[in-house]
Amino acid sequence: MQRTRRNPVDRLILSIAGRFGSKAKEVERFLKFVVVGSIGFVVDLGTLVTLQATVLPPVNTANVAIAATLAFCAAILSNFIWNRFWTYPDSRSRSVPRQLAQFAFVSVVGWLGRTAWISVMYAPLGDLLLPLALPLIQAVNPSYTAGTVSAGRVGSVAAQIIGVGLIMFWNFFANRYWTYSDVDLVDAPPRG
Repeated sequence: MQRTRRNPVDRLILSIAGRFGSKAKEVERFLKFVVVGSIGFVVDLGTLVTLQATVLPPVNTANVAIAATLAFCAAILSNFIWNRFWTYPDSRSRSVPRQLAQFAFVSVVGWLGRTAWISVMYAPLGDLLLPLALPLIQAVNPSYTAGTVSAGRVGSVAAQIIGVGLIMFWNFFANRYWTYSDVDLVDAPPRG
């Protein structure tokens, strides 16, 4: 009998999913998808913040959209790799290029919605949240004074966080039932 190596995250996920009876496998996949999405979120947000702090400051909608798009592309690649090999290791009836194309298509649809949201909401959210965030920023950096792009930075990060949360559900269900539709819906009975 071959033993599967489990990491601490796997053990926690299996422990939680095991409480859902016949739906345990789907709950396990969803929880793994959330973990992968969290990793992708760090990649996405880290890339956005880095780009805005360096070559694409949020001084206009175009810069915000370009930085968000590049950050999104980095996250897609990370998420696909993690989902292909960890969340859905049993999904192998399609080639990697085909699954990547399907995954990317689902992600692009999500990206369109998210980018529209960010492009429309970063300025109003920045105007709303900068006064609330300024004391926190100044607690870390007492000499900080808000400049012309401060509201744009705060607003684009807030819009990004909200957008990622909304699109997560689209991505999970579209990928589960299209990209990775070749896996079993419920736990297979033990063979023996």
